[in-house]
Amino acid sequence: MSTEHIEQMARLMRRKILDISHSCNLSAHLGGGLSMVDIMATLYGSVLRVDPAQPRWPERDRFILSKGHGVLGFFSALLAAGFITEAQFQSFQTNESDLIAHPVMNLDLGIESSNGSLGQGLSMGVGLALAGRKKGLGYKTYVMLGDGECNEGSVWEAVMSAAQLRLDTLVAMVDYNKLQSDGDSRVILDLQDLAAKFRSFGWHALEVDGHDVPALQAAFAAPTPPGLPKVLVAHTVKGKGVSFMENNNEWHHNRLTKANYERALAELEEGGHA
Repeated sequence: MSTEHIEQMARLMRRKILDISHSCNLSAHLGGGLSMVDIMATLYGSVLRVDPAQPRWPERDRFILSKGHGVLGFFSALLAAGFITEAQFQSFQTNESDLIAHPVMNLDLGIESSNGSLGQGLSMGVGLALAGRKKGLGYKTYVMLGDGECNEGSVWEAVMSAAQLRLDTLVAMVDYNKLQSDGDSRVILDLQDLAAKFRSFGWHALEVDGHDVPALQAAFAAPTPPGLPKVLVAHTVKGKGVSFMENNNEWHHNRLTKANYERALAELEEGGHA
């Protein structure tokens, strides 16, 4: 898929996130869903080897959303990629829906893992990457982390394990939007030079603008030295695309009223984001 098509996909995803957040009439994790949209559009538009017609294909690449509260960025990508229908997407957070506020494993819908507590996804990614090697399968495993999530010790246990096991089919992405539930990530627990930390644990680490699709495509395509897992430290803006949400942690989890929905929609349309 071309860069232009991926950017168009990202615009559609942002629109869908706003639509469903308003129509479900419930609070949702908007900020962290919007910050990861361009990464997810690039993944599903040009990186992942997946087939919606064969969601259980053994050679498919695996994607794990470790920052599980970012489901709006994930479900909108599944919709755009054809894994779920519009009706399924519109069922978000309704009774008996398969799509709730965190992902629940459902391979037929392209959801590889369940997620509730933070800090667990990379460990599962290590297991999947190791399983692929032992089974002689050629898939890659991709894991989306949040920067606040990287405060968890379990993340770094997985980082060490991946390097020790030389899992060069494992790719992590950090949605580095500098905010978490309780505020400024640097004030709560400063990660400082996150790419350098990953390198010190034996990873191939690249820093990238998480809203620049060509830069993301290049970073995903960049060769990785044999035996090294890879991480993209993607610098992003929480609430990207809606001015009153950008870098405003009130929108980590909030309800989109009719007035705010109309204002956000007008901004997306005027800015070419919808």
